Amino acid sequence: MFSTAFLDLPPLASAGGSVQLPGSKSISNRVLLLASLSEGTTEVRDLLASDDTRVMLDALRAIGCGVEESAGDTVRITGLGGRAPHSPAKLFLGNAGTAMRPLTAALALLGGQFELSGIARMHERPIGDLVDALRQLGCRIDYLGNEGFPPLRIAHGAGLPPLQLREPIRVRGDVSSQFLTALLMALPLAAGQQAITIEVVGELISRPYIHITLELLARFGIQVQHDGWQRFTIPAGSRYVSPGSIHVEADASSASYFIALGALAAPAGGTNPLKILGVGLDSIQGDIRFIEAAQAMGARVQGGPQWLQVERGAWPLKAIDLDCNHIPDAAMTLAVMALYADGPSTLRNIASWRVKETDRIAAMACELRKLGASVEEGPDWLRVHPLPDAADWRAASIHTYDDHRVAMCFSLAAFNPAGLPVRIEDPRCVAKTFPDYFEALFAVARARPGAIPVLCVDGPTASGKGTVAAAVAQRLGYHFLDSGALYRTTALAATRAGITIGPEEEPRIAALAAALPLRFQDGRVWLDGDDVSDAIRTEEAGMAASRVSALPQVRAALVALQQGFRRLPGLVADGRDMGTAIFPEAPMKVFLTASAAVRAERRHKQLMDKGIFSTIADLLSDLQARDARDASRSASPLKPAEDALMLDNSSCTIDEAVDQVIDWWQARQPF
Repeated sequence: MFSTAFLDLPPLASAGGSVQLPGSKSISNRVLLLASLSEGTTEVRDLLASDDTRVMLDALRAIGCGVEESAGDTVRITGLGGRAPHSPAKLFLGNAGTAMRPLTAALALLGGQFELSGIARMHERPIGDLVDALRQLGCRIDYLGNEGFPPLRIAHGAGLPPLQLREPIRVRGDVSSQFLTALLMALPLAAGQQAITIEVVGELISRPYIHITLELLARFGIQVQHDGWQRFTIPAGSRYVSPGSIHVEADASSASYFIALGALAAPAGGTNPLKILGVGLDSIQGDIRFIEAAQAMGARVQGGPQWLQVERGAWPLKAIDLDCNHIPDAAMTLAVMALYADGPSTLRNIASWRVKETDRIAAMACELRKLGASVEEGPDWLRVHPLPDAADWRAASIHTYDDHRVAMCFSLAAFNPAGLPVRIEDPRCVAKTFPDYFEALFAVARARPGAIPVLCVDGPTASGKGTVAAAVAQRLGYHFLDSGALYRTTALAATRAGITIGPEEEPRIAALAAALPLRFQDGRVWLDGDDVSDAIRTEEAGMAASRVSALPQVRAALVALQQGFRRLPGLVADGRDMGTAIFPEAPMKVFLTASAAVRAERRHKQLMDKGIFSTIADLLSDLQARDARDASRSASPLKPAEDALMLDNSSCTIDEAVDQVIDWWQARQPF
């Protein structure tokens, strides 16, 4: 997951391969709550790991449910099964409507003293209609802030007396379907002696989500009778029965981004069409009907159980005018697809967007305009005019409003015909439902030729270039190439193989380097399954690497390996010839240096911190000798690239050097 302040997406062109989707958020939190109300233990397989499920799991632990998390995506929930929940308890539920609304209903009916709160945006999302419905049952619920909004206090320790309902419980259906879902999942707690009927007031929006709720209730033994979508009856004597084990289907809303990707992107040469794994045409989720909208715009989609395959069909895409009540979350993806259509597209019946993680109608309109689009909006509709010519597009920094779906759907703007990058602010917000979204995108998307940016940081030994380059890569969310580690590891591998490092063994060392079984992971360096991170950082290893790097055949053998690190979304490369030999076309090159005396002092401190004795005089002599050898070698001698920016960090800190490099980089971006 990217936790950077922003993530710059270079221009993308094609896509191919397969992507495995995470579990559905809507199914995950519903299953967790139903399991918590059941007797016995439920094994939940393929549970979504995200911010929303994390706050639900934390809440279930707090009220006394058993929660056992194992390796992978399996969780075992031991439910209350009629026991009283632990009380009092304060529950923080982030911005998870799928936790706040259902838990409010369940805890109000279970009885106890609870405070439910979330982040600031959660306190702006309405819950009054649900509270009004629960108060019809005698539940005591108080608002701790603004009337009709969280945070809430539930305050009746003894639970509810037996119900004597003469009228149906009435709840509005035109604000959020989560109100009805919350009642449907919690009311079996109160239906021991009599049936309970819920009557929906007004039009029920987001009906497919109610379908998910009914399907899952049936899996837990609750057979809800319903007359159309206006009247629902929970039979007397209803009781939650654990299914023992339940599988969470992959998220159909998350599938929408990759369905759109397949429709937008040209096929990647040498790869199969884009295949989406984990959700299929038989999904119980309403957002699977996004496929119909994508097909109407020209996508070619086929599929079966647990898989979909998508290819570009009509191009440009066809404009649509669509009632999106049945796909409220996935419809956001259509708004970005509309930029690539042959005329204006109108999305209707999307009033629920106004009360989601942000006001999504206003947010989408604002960010689409940044890209150059003309957009019209109304109380429950959005009209997007396309950008047919490359000259119409603008590079944009997309504000994401702490809304995961804004971040994910706007990533598709990187396929623009103008070849412009797109900046996604706060990419971590995707953790709400799809923490590894951008990693999944980069695994199947292909950039335009030469479009993946490379930032080179070259310099002499002990100049701090490795530390600075690694920090810059972390700030930008880019891959990091420590080219020195390649030479150090080659030297180590040669030594372990009994090969003397010198010109007479150059062909053998070059052959070894070309097939080096090397892996960088979590800041560590692995050679053929062995962690060699510490072994290659000794002074002896550094001197051996310097001798290896002077061998032209070895340098040539490592060129392709180094260039292979140029992967989405970008690369920061650290070495001695990154800007002159390996990536001469890089858009920015920095030559980082410091005086030999300062470098010797820094190296001395590093060694002393490791308990290794040395003298500054000896280190200075070694550095001067290495500088001379690096500058005079025939293959890629150490020198600044002609267009390199010079940074002498003799008198500045690492943080100051990193800030300077980032400032230079930012000044070259078009946002």
